[in-house]
Amino acid sequence: MRALVTGGAGFIGSHLVEYLLALGHEVVVLDDLSTGARANLVHALRDPRTSFVHGSVLDSGVLRTAMTGCDTVFHLASLVGARMVGIEPVRTLHVNVVGTERVLAAALDRGCRVLFSSGGEVYGRSNGEALREDDDRILGPAQEGRWCTAVTKGLGEYLTARYFHEYGLDTVTVRLFDVTGPRQSLDYGHVLPAFVEQALHGRPVTVHGDGSQTRCFCSVHDVVPALVALVEQPRARGRTVNIGARDRTGIMELARRVLALTRSGSGIVTIDHQVARGPGYAETGHRVPDTSLARELIGWSADTGLDAIITSVVEDQTGRSSPYGGHGGAVTRVGVKNHLPRARTSD
Repeated sequence: MRALVTGGAGFIGSHLVEYLLALGHEVVVLDDLSTGARANLVHALRDPRTSFVHGSVLDSGVLRTAMTGCDTVFHLASLVGARMVGIEPVRTLHVNVVGTERVLAAALDRGCRVLFSSGGEVYGRSNGEALREDDDRILGPAQEGRWCTAVTKGLGEYLTARYFHEYGLDTVTVRLFDVTGPRQSLDYGHVLPAFVEQALHGRPVTVHGDGSQTRCFCSVHDVVPALVALVEQPRARGRTVNIGARDRTGIMELARRVLALTRSGSGIVTIDHQVARGPGYAETGHRVPDTSLARELIGWSADTGLDAIITSVVEDQTGRSSPYGGHGGAVTRVGVKNHLPRARTSD
């Protein structure tokens, strides 16, 4: 395989690049480094089978050049994360929708198969039941920025489906749920690296709401093999497939487990959602994937437990050392009228 990975200098992309190289494949990375970093590819770029193209998925010429000689495209480039999307919703629209259409058009021109990376956010609100790929999407008001990722990724999925049905492009769409692990950025509102960073530096761990909301955290090391297996599975052609863990963890419980595993003396501070995210923000209480289709198609399930995932993030941030002793646990409530503490916020 000679694969193009768009967004290959990002969190998931860089792990995918390393996994492809370990399998013996050649890899072209396309990234504009707006959210990714060359440092994520420090080992991969030493391999002569890796080439790097500094450019945007919005540039059709760059895309076609990068795809030269490729047979597979893993399209991971997008704007994600509550903080980034909230700051730049129009740019999110351009990258997630226009950029995806240009990737698909270039892949059709070059004869490449495409894996499109979507996310569990497309489902919108959830009642807590496990979400199947054919379930209805329940979104809030169209003008609310809260639903920007759901709308733009949903349009990306629609474009991918139309290129499959109308033009015969070999595609598969993957909906990723709460993927986390080493190299995940602290800057875009991702909860686990933010909690770890706060705990290690002795700052309050900031939980949005009362912490009763749950997520199913999935290790990036479980996810990347699934991406490769799905793009190579003929029965996945034209399908949309959930990839994620099934074990639910409350955000308050996550905070306490981070404190325990880092042996941090930090406390926990709760922040009203509307203080953290702005007036009118609607939190999704629970998001759980039904991964039956992934098991059926490629025999996949998430195997890495939450403590192992947390430990991998701690090791990534500390180089296997944590200077703080003791156990935190005191919870302080910050009301709607209070200011945010000087710690990073998280989902």
